[in-house]
Amino acid sequence: MVVGVTQSTDAPERRTQAERTAGTQAKLLDAAIECLVEIGFAKTSTQEIARRAGVSRGAQLHHFPTKESLVIAAVEHLVDRRLSEILATDPDPERGVEVLSEAFSGPLFHAALELWVAARTDPALYEAMVPLERRVSEAIMGGATAIMGSRMSTESIELSIELARGLAVSALFRTAEADAALRSRLLPTWEAMVSQ
Repeated sequence: MVVGVTQSTDAPERRTQAERTAGTQAKLLDAAIECLVEIGFAKTSTQEIARRAGVSRGAQLHHFPTKESLVIAAVEHLVDRRLSEILATDPDPERGVEVLSEAFSGPLFHAALELWVAARTDPALYEAMVPLERRVSEAIMGGATAIMGSRMSTESIELSIELARGLAVSALFRTAEADAALRSRLLPTWEAMVSQ
């Protein structure tokens, strides 16, 4: 032993297999969302996802055997995270329509939109998307009801969800400034029309 140098008895903590698996899956899911948002579904490949995630192709195939299973799991992961964020902020019911319209924005919405368009002509992707979309719709309806249930009827909440989705799709063709101006003009009218 070298004099004056102490050796640490603290060995680096070893991760369990479950922790390593969760870590690899999280990297793959994040990379899949990144690909969907940046390059779209058509250009997204499992090889590109594995490269961005920094994992081997074999590891990617072990966790997600198909492109569809990987991108759907990624969107599902983001849906869970986004819904918990929205509900954890204790949103103000007075801002219900605004909060709902914000739910249809950002990486989650853009990734989901990529999958919706691709699923229209891809039967396997369509079949895989149906249960996810059902779950997403139920979660959004449940979250919106929790936030606005005392101020809106069930039909008003459903209509608001559809309007928010449509507003988000049309926002693709507006600048951020133009979209903010349109929303500030329309959201108060929308809120007044659907509130009880």
